[in-house]
Amino acid sequence: MSTALVEVEELVKYYPVPRQGLWESQQYVKAVDHVSFTIHSGETFGLVGESGCGKSTTGQMLVRLLERTEGSIRYQGTDIGGLDRRGMRALRRDLQIVFQDPYASLNPKKQIGWILEEPLVIHRLGNREERQSIVASTLEQVGLDQSYLKRYPHELSGGQRQRVGIAAALVLNPKFIVIDEAVSALDVSIQSQILNLLKELQQSLGLTYLFISHDLNVVQYMSDRIGVMYLGKMVEIMDVAQGSHEPLHPYTRALFSSIPRVKPIAGERILLQGDLPSPVDPPSGCAFHPRCPFAMERCKQDQPQLTPHSTGNMVSCHLYEGT
Repeated sequence: MSTALVEVEELVKYYPVPRQGLWESQQYVKAVDHVSFTIHSGETFGLVGESGCGKSTTGQMLVRLLERTEGSIRYQGTDIGGLDRRGMRALRRDLQIVFQDPYASLNPKKQIGWILEEPLVIHRLGNREERQSIVASTLEQVGLDQSYLKRYPHELSGGQRQRVGIAAALVLNPKFIVIDEAVSALDVSIQSQILNLLKELQQSLGLTYLFISHDLNVVQYMSDRIGVMYLGKMVEIMDVAQGSHEPLHPYTRALFSSIPRVKPIAGERILLQGDLPSPVDPPSGCAFHPRCPFAMERCKQDQPQLTPHSTGNMVSCHLYEGT
């Protein structure tokens, strides 16, 4: 097993809800609620779940675009939450992120060459000639030639802009990249090109990814392990690389049954009942119990813990305790 690059322990992110009255007690949106997992060097850890489950918030906390409420995030053994501005600045070169909407993350008033050179200027790397050489080389790595240096973001297609977004993450030679829904806004044919590019870059540059997506087919293709989140909590971790990725948790099983198939299997689809509970006032016990077809009385009271299963999965469900 490769060494742990990123270790997340009991990570919490709560957002205060504005009070409606002077005497009303303070409430919080529990976006991420005591999540723990480890990402090993050189692997892709996929993170999936319904919209609003906290996966993007988790990714942004890992690179400290958002500050945690509680818990720890250790990168190569260093708790990044305890670093001051100077210490975090030095670490920024190792930790990068690729966003879902590349157009929103690229300065529309600047040419691509300027956008890619700016991080090198901020970190005072090389002289102008050396920086331009790094920019041209990085652009080539993502499949774009030097003619794009003089173009503006609005002159590029969605796929080309995403390639520039990837180049912007690569230009500082990072070790760990959060990829947040980076292909969800692209056409299917372009998606495959970007996914294959990310795989090639990972192999050639020795990168480690946190790959966030709501598309299970994409996540299975990209990931070595998959973490499944529900209402701010991690409910299951599956090892795809070892073949032990049969879902166990009822929520995970429902998600995987919803994957479109050319020839649907009769009776395989699991339809969840009810609406997603509010993250301001989540259910007691297991947060999934109001929608779970296997819920027991205990599920309403006791919150299950993420524990190892004999299949190799980690699962948070009372159905599998002791197995």
